[in-house]
Amino acid sequence: MRTLTLTAALALAATGALAQDVVRMGTEGAYPPYSYLNDQGELEGYEIDLGNELCTRAGLTCEWVTNDWDSIIPNLVSGNYDTIMAGMSITPERDDVIDFTQDYIPPTPSSYVGLSPDVDVTSGIVAAQTNTIQASHVAETSATLLEFATQDEAVAAVRNGEADAAFGDTDYLTPIVESSGGELTFIGDPVPLGEGIGIGVRESDAELKAKLDEAITAMKEDGSLNELLAKWFGDAAPSY
Repeated sequence: MRTLTLTAALALAATGALAQDVVRMGTEGAYPPYSYLNDQGELEGYEIDLGNELCTRAGLTCEWVTNDWDSIIPNLVSGNYDTIMAGMSITPERDDVIDFTQDYIPPTPSSYVGLSPDVDVTSGIVAAQTNTIQASHVAETSATLLEFATQDEAVAAVRNGEADAAFGDTDYLTPIVESSGGELTFIGDPVPLGEGIGIGVRESDAELKAKLDEAITAMKEDGSLNELLAKWFGDAAPSY
């Protein structure tokens, strides 16, 4: 069923995003500090600031669209929006279905968190967000993988005793651990995964990809990308 959907969607999308008046930027909107809804119900975060700046530099008119993580790639391919900016790591498996710009966040580590630093994450129950590189990593170990639609639900599974540990992006988990009052702790050393985070586009949208790549390169060269990384991830943020 998915093969049929993707094939039909690719045919519909063959004209490319730049044939439209507006480039629709797809994001999850539930993954701070990448992108999230503030108290006013407005999108904020590193990727929102970056995406808006990239659109300005590329001369594009862009609007944001939120979508649940577990269907974010199929809805890009089917034409519901034209890009994905949602903390999505570049992987060979994803690159078989969509295309990616160069990375706008260097490869960053993932970490396990739990109620005790002594949890055996190789044999216990480990929660992770579905369709992520973290879930794939856990599935390759001897641990029992428990998947959830959001990373928040994965952390909640640890708190309520459903899982022994949760596994996710270190920069996402750090403020959760720090604000937990000692309830949560990191387990073991960080685990390097992925090839950096890039903007997902349809394979047919080579012109859009080229414009975004040019804008990302310019921001790397003038230092403004590093400034945004430091603003949203702190002084210890990875940089270019």
